Amino acid sequence: MEAHDVLRPMTDADVPRVLQLNADHVQLLSPMDDGHLARLRGWAARADVIQCDGETAGFVLVFGPGTDYDSENYLWFTERFGDRFDYLDRIVIDARFRRRGLASAVYDAVEAAAAARGRLVLEVNLDPPNEPSLAFHRRRGFEEVGQLGPAGHRVSLMARSSPPKAGDGA
Repeated sequence: MEAHDVLRPMTDADVPRVLQLNADHVQLLSPMDDGHLARLRGWAARADVIQCDGETAGFVLVFGPGTDYDSENYLWFTERFGDRFDYLDRIVIDARFRRRGLASAVYDAVEAAAAARGRLVLEVNLDPPNEPSLAFHRRRGFEEVGQLGPAGHRVSLMARSSPPKAGDGA
């Protein structure tokens, strides 16, 4: 499955479905309403919906450096990496569409876009634990670079450096 087959830019018509998907998974995300989503879309390097079988199966939000986004996790990565990262804020795939290669296709596209800045960064819940997500990210080469948050909402801050390009001297 290729990213161009499953990703398209989010439109205003997608907002109700995106908000529902976020609400359905809010225990692993932060709450989001119309106004917050509009601000996030304005700051995002990519705000895409994930399509499968003609339906909106999920969505993804990615932020480059230098935005007004004030997420504690985003700010931590900004302090550590400056302008050398893309931050995957959230990805949601409806349970009906899991195990079809959608996440891998999305990550292939997001990681390729992040290569220009050197790394893709994100967080995964440790408390409460999101073991499937931790395992997925470790398999893709993400490594923990820190932790944030109190008990009950602690996250693993993870990064995957882009592989060196041919001829870049690395």
